[in-house]
Amino acid sequence: MREFLSDNFCLNSETARTLYFSYAAEMPIFDYHCHIPPEQIATNHRFENLTDIWLRGDHYKWRAMRANGVSEDLITGGASDREKFQAWAETVPYTIGNPLYQWTHLELRRYYGITDILDGGTAQSVWDRANEMIRSSEGSTQAILKQMNVKLVCTTDDPTDSLEHHAAVAAEATCPATVLPAFRPDKAYGTDDPATWNAYREKLETASGVPITSFQSLREALEARIDFFHARGARISDHALLTPVARTADRAELDRIVAKLIDGTAIDADEKDAFTTELLLALGRAYHARGWVMQFHLGALRNVNSRMYRALGPDTGFDSMDDGPGAASLARFLDLLDSTDQLPKTVLYNLNPTDNEVLASMIGNFQDGSVPGKMQFGSGWWFNDQKDGMIRQMTALATSGLLSRFVGMLTDSRSFLSYPRHEYFRRLLCDMIAGWVEDGEVPRDIELLGRMVQDICWGNAVRYFGIELKQGENR
Repeated sequence: MREFLSDNFCLNSETARTLYFSYAAEMPIFDYHCHIPPEQIATNHRFENLTDIWLRGDHYKWRAMRANGVSEDLITGGASDREKFQAWAETVPYTIGNPLYQWTHLELRRYYGITDILDGGTAQSVWDRANEMIRSSEGSTQAILKQMNVKLVCTTDDPTDSLEHHAAVAAEATCPATVLPAFRPDKAYGTDDPATWNAYREKLETASGVPITSFQSLREALEARIDFFHARGARISDHALLTPVARTADRAELDRIVAKLIDGTAIDADEKDAFTTELLLALGRAYHARGWVMQFHLGALRNVNSRMYRALGPDTGFDSMDDGPGAASLARFLDLLDSTDQLPKTVLYNLNPTDNEVLASMIGNFQDGSVPGKMQFGSGWWFNDQKDGMIRQMTALATSGLLSRFVGMLTDSRSFLSYPRHEYFRRLLCDMIAGWVEDGEVPRDIELLGRMVQDICWGNAVRYFGIELKQGENR
């Protein structure tokens, strides 16, 4: 029997331990997609307490607490931070089998050196000790990035953002990580409600200086913001879609759709697909022209609980996997860009693991020899960034493509305490490769396999995204 979260956690052979401790463990973190607020990095923010840094905004934990019968007052409501933490601590024993149980204890250990098993009885002691460190200089956001050896943070930013906080970070020499924006234009094709879209159109007009009266002027406004982001170091875009779309339209139809939206008239599903398709195609071509990477996060069924959405808004833990068909539309969309040689480097993520083999095989259709791993099957995302999901994603990629060219793990989190997920991923990666060795499927060439591990943990992403890091860090 092994000790809980021992040094050899998830490492089931000597080969796995060699690969992890000699090659993976000390590699820096290249976090090319996350949702942490750049303002908190720029101001070197210090959190008030463990609830503030750990529970606020964490819909993973919120879902578990609701499932455990915890009232909303103790989750997102008016209860005190100490009461909310107590409710979480009392929930933790019930999360056994869920990755939250391991993440919780990894985070307590890696950030605060606390090895206690968290439950209702240990909550006060954990609260006191963690808060002491949170209030110290070791608890600031930049100190956390340094402690976790994070060398790049790419935040997720709306095209209308001023990027002032990124500029502030870039202007100071003390931040241990390069912090760059990533372009997330989802609101530009969020046409379900014309009033909401028009309010966003007005913001985009102000930010870009381009009056938006047609589809072409909408493109020009977004391209102006792409150039603004590019000048400030951005090299990555990101898009969330329920299912891929590939319904083309001509200029006249697109202008009619834009006119309807500006007039406040709802558009139908077919018009929405045409508008979204053509806008994403235009953006894809703009990214290709500038050497950017395009990311698609596919298959999230969002804001399912309408009552709770009205009460709490988005990103509060009421999203799940979709099961809609998408392969043919995705293939058609990628081909529309590739047919004119304007398909940018692309990372595809799926939320439903039944689509693993679909995406793993799809990317092979559009590899063109121009860049190693030009088309990427992104790491296990959201409900899949846990043991089963990560192994299934990497196995599908290895089977249908080149795992050796994989750009590896990202946090995709709003929390500064999520970086141990990279450790979790690296342990699983090393154990999976070592398992092939132990089964005689791969030679025990530690130098070859160690180099492969280091590339997946760090080197592939550095080369793929082409981002210039602070001096000495592009190793």
